[in-house]
Amino acid sequence: MMASLNGRTVLITGAARGIGAATARRLASDGAKLVLADQDGAGVEKLAAELKQVAVKADVTKPDDIARMVDEPYKRWGRLDVLFNNAGVIRVEPLFDVTEAEWDRVMDVNLRAVFFVLQAVAKRMVKQDVMPGSELRGKLIQTASIASYRGGNHLMTPYSASKAGVVSLTRSAAQLLAAERVTSNCVCPGAVETPMWEQIDKEWGALEAWDRGRRGSAGSGTSHWGGRNGRRTWRGSSPSWRARIRTT
Repeated sequence: MMASLNGRTVLITGAARGIGAATARRLASDGAKLVLADQDGAGVEKLAAELKQVAVKADVTKPDDIARMVDEPYKRWGRLDVLFNNAGVIRVEPLFDVTEAEWDRVMDVNLRAVFFVLQAVAKRMVKQDVMPGSELRGKLIQTASIASYRGGNHLMTPYSASKAGVVSLTRSAAQLLAAERVTSNCVCPGAVETPMWEQIDKEWGALEAWDRGRRGSAGSGTSHWGGRNGRRTWRGSSPSWRARIRTT
């Protein structure tokens, strides 16, 4: 049985949709007190109103926004128990077509911002008392991806590289902060039905000029695309569509 989250304070980045929003709904139902952060101000305000929680419009690539966002739970409740460091972006693009600007965009959000949000939170967590009923001062949780260790998909090279970096910095933080009673972990989801997944599906389809239901081949086996409710699904002897693209 999962321990009660009643009264636990949690900051979620990338909270307006997808995995962030789903996590917020679950934690709120379990009694946690949440600060929901996203650069989509209207979206995060709507979710916060639904859950009766706190919303902060923040761009995690901006130092001033990080400081204001991290300060919010401390101003309200005097502590932050859990960081869910979840904001991220992606673009489906062939390796040879990736520009410096696109590489920097993905790295700025998916890796650089994740590090500096983690750093800002950890500096404060190590100074606070342990959580009631726990031996820990706090928990840091990053969203990585199965792409971080599978990699290999040339259409999502910057994304995969950034998520591999998230795994590495998570381990570095874990080694440093264990003695301070702060844990650092990451989750590595596969394909999840989120707006990001819809973006991948749309961009991949446009790139490969795959119409819904079009027959073709991929990988090492004969296959064809079928569809249900307008979605592409994989049938054939090669690995599944989701197994081929594994991402958050």
